[in-house]
Amino acid sequence: MAETPADPSPTTPPPPSPLLSFEEFKKMSLKVGKVLEAADHPNAQKLLVLKVDLGGGDVRQVVAGLKPWYAPSQLVGKNLIMVANLQPAVLRGVESRAMLLAATSGRDVVLCTTDRDAAPGSPVT
Repeated sequence: MAETPADPSPTTPPPPSPLLSFEEFKKMSLKVGKVLEAADHPNAQKLLVLKVDLGGGDVRQVVAGLKPWYAPSQLVGKNLIMVANLQPAVLRGVESRAMLLAATSGRDVVLCTTDRDAAPGSPVT
């Protein structure tokens, strides 16, 4: 009889993500977005609603689960890396028209930003 595998330990790395072709990767439009406004989501405890300038007059509303890690005032003026061509989604009744990128480190969330000032809408390549 075969042994049942033990539960993976917390240090077991996750399985690898499927590989994307370069053509698939090129479909993503990554851009610098400058946060103009940030406020608490009216219907969710962990969500914030951001107004983000993606350049060329393109200002978008973005809903992000950042409230446990960032106060709205900490986000205003930040340059964030955004997925600009993601289909819109409605999160707890509020439309989100892009997605910001962030890393998770243990229980912390760290935003992907630019290390120097970059114009809103600058492509990330």
